[in-house]
Amino acid sequence: MLEILKAILFGIVEGITEWLPISSTGHMILLDEFIHLGVSEEFYKLFEVVIQLGAILAVVVMYFKTIFPWGFGKTKEDTKNTLNLWGKILVACIPAAIIGILFDDWLDEHLYNSVVVSIALIVYGIVFIVIESKNFGKRNTKKLNDITYKQALGVGGFQLLSLIPGTSRSGSTIIGGLILGLERSIAAEFTFFLAIPVMVGASFLKLVKYVLDVGFVFQVSELLLLGIGCLVAFIVSILIIKFLMNYIRKHDFKVFGWYRIALGILVLAYFIFIK
Repeated sequence: MLEILKAILFGIVEGITEWLPISSTGHMILLDEFIHLGVSEEFYKLFEVVIQLGAILAVVVMYFKTIFPWGFGKTKEDTKNTLNLWGKILVACIPAAIIGILFDDWLDEHLYNSVVVSIALIVYGIVFIVIESKNFGKRNTKKLNDITYKQALGVGGFQLLSLIPGTSRSGSTIIGGLILGLERSIAAEFTFFLAIPVMVGASFLKLVKYVLDVGFVFQVSELLLLGIGCLVAFIVSILIIKFLMNYIRKHDFKVFGWYRIALGILVLAYFIFIK
């Protein structure tokens, strides 16, 4: 029962932090510092990535009409626009896919630690505040269909920053979208859609590595914890996505920048002076 409660907590944290620009990976690393799941180290590495599929499923369910090319009374022009949107999403995935695959092991070994997470939280918190204060970007792109392939590739370039734990995938792509001229809600939605192939690909990569290292061997209890974590992340993600889209209609992202700075300082102080 205790392990199930832990899995629920991990699912809640994943569901909240995957979509808010505050770093899901960073929070999961920090959570693991204080609360350990009763699973093998190899399985936990798989767990912390695959649990994101629950969050991704929330996007698929909520925006299915938008991202599915056919049905729902769509005209040929609508289908063409949806397929074109997927083209831009895939283009935006190219930079992170190449670098992520080539340097995945190196990143895991050298950057997945509390100090890197803390510094990234602080630095990109400052970046968020500066960008919103100075109003970088003209923010002329107000519809998904108006996003250009050049903008999509640019957002994909900014997504490379998220390979550093603590940066935030959603945070880096939203920052990129704002600088490149996307209106806040459009930058957020494009970030949601971009997460689908990115997270599916990352989960597949981790699964392949797990099978190569351990074999296709899973404990029933481990799969149960993973299933619970994914389900909770799915439910919480739906609530958080609705909250975020309502929030940014009237507010900017500064509050998330201040949160990142405060959390980063607290975590850095804890690991320097207490642990």
